Amino acid sequence: MRKEDLIEEFSRSGGKGGQNVQKVETKVVLRHVPTGITVIAQEERTREANRVRARRRMIQALAERERRIRLAKAAERSRERSRKANRSWGAKRELVEGKRNRAKIKAGRGKWRGGE
Repeated sequence: MRKEDLIEEFSRSGGKGGQNVQKVETKVVLRHVPTGITVIAQEERTREANRVRARRRMIQALAERERRIRLAKAAERSRERSRKANRSWGAKRELVEGKRNRAKIKAGRGKWRGGE
C-alpha cells in the first residue's frame, strides 16, 4: 500500500464526543484508488486516532481482498484439474449403465399408451 494511492477526507462525525465531534472534523474517509476500497473511521474523538484506525482497516480490507483473489484462483485451478481428469473404468461403467437404463425407460414410453 503506497501513500500516493490513498486519498484522505475529513468531515464532522456523529456519536459520542459532545461539542468536539460537532465542531471538529474528526471523521476519516480513506480511499485506495487502485482498488476502489473505502473505509471510514469515526469512533474516536481525535482525528489522529481515527486516521490510525482507518489505516488499520484499510490494511485488513486489502489483505482480505488478496485472500479472496488467491482462493478464487485456487478454486479455478481445481476446477480445471477436475475437467481434465480421466474417469476411472468403474466410473465409466456406471455412467454407461445409467445411460442404458435411461434409454430403456424412454424406449418403453412409446409402446404403452394408457386409456386407449
